[in-house]
Amino acid sequence: MSFEPCPELSIIVPFYNEAGNVVHFLTALSRQQGVHLEVILSDGASSDLGRDEAERLSSKLPFPVRVIGGEKGRAGQLNRGALAARGATLLFLHIDSHFEDPLALRSGLDALTAAGAAHVAGRFALSFDFGGPTPLPYRFYGQKATLDRPGCTHGDQGFLIGRAFFEEAGPFDADLPLMEDTFFAERVRKMGRWLLLPPRISTSPRRFLAEGLLPRQSLNAVLMSLAHTGHLQLIRDLKRSYRSQDTTGKLRLRPVLTPLADAIRALPRAERRRLWRETGAYVRGNAWQLALFLDVLTGDVEAGKGGRFLLLYDRIVARFIANRAGDLCAALLTRLWFRLTLAALP
Repeated sequence: MSFEPCPELSIIVPFYNEAGNVVHFLTALSRQQGVHLEVILSDGASSDLGRDEAERLSSKLPFPVRVIGGEKGRAGQLNRGALAARGATLLFLHIDSHFEDPLALRSGLDALTAAGAAHVAGRFALSFDFGGPTPLPYRFYGQKATLDRPGCTHGDQGFLIGRAFFEEAGPFDADLPLMEDTFFAERVRKMGRWLLLPPRISTSPRRFLAEGLLPRQSLNAVLMSLAHTGHLQLIRDLKRSYRSQDTTGKLRLRPVLTPLADAIRALPRAERRRLWRETGAYVRGNAWQLALFLDVLTGDVEAGKGGRFLLLYDRIVARFIANRAGDLCAALLTRLWFRLTLAALP
């Protein structure tokens, strides 16, 4: 089988110990139509047979597959994949994601081209693959992912971006052991804009199910707040807070949050007060999520816009609380939540 020397699209997929998922991912991708693509699997020194499975299947696929190796670390794996890619457009994709629509990639590329701007990147509408009714929290996450607001764009949506724009906004920050996709998404937002692409991407909820939805999202909220205020270094071992999928089990928050509480108490008083003040501002600035949740709960929601509760929040509530009093109230509530969470942990 012969392939075009320069594919239209390069799909870059980081993986580590994903035997069993590699074949499913590549088989699903082979159903895509109307696009000349290549797939680059960026292996992070896996110890299972995932790489062998990919290489055995590659000769049976309608597109070329290359497996490249290197050190474990999602950002580094993504960057190595981008360097190896030959296409003018890159798609960074998770290995547990897939498209139901066989023309998803074609329509995504067409939408990005139609945008007609150099500083535009695309992300897909997100849904979680439950094989039945989607639980309320996951419907909320899917709706949140359609909004063009800071903190709403993540790697499980897929990042479709021209090579030139990626080279401006990238690479992914290899100094970060986690959230490299979120930081990259915000750089794209500052330099240009995100386009919500028409097709939908489905992703597995396996991490949430394995770790527990509440502890994982609680830790994510803490990490995002610390990153926003410039205090991410207070988490002593960030790698422990985001284990690779093959070692994921029930997430225990105490080993992460107790040292964090100690580190906060050890800060000089002025620095500690600044941390909580900036945390309050960050939490207050994200209070709109409560309004969006009500929209999802009532079913009054439109992709990319939200519903009447979010509209009411933006028009009235946001203006009312956007002040020092609002920040202080949010800071006090956050401190209370943090203390109560620590006290309740086993």
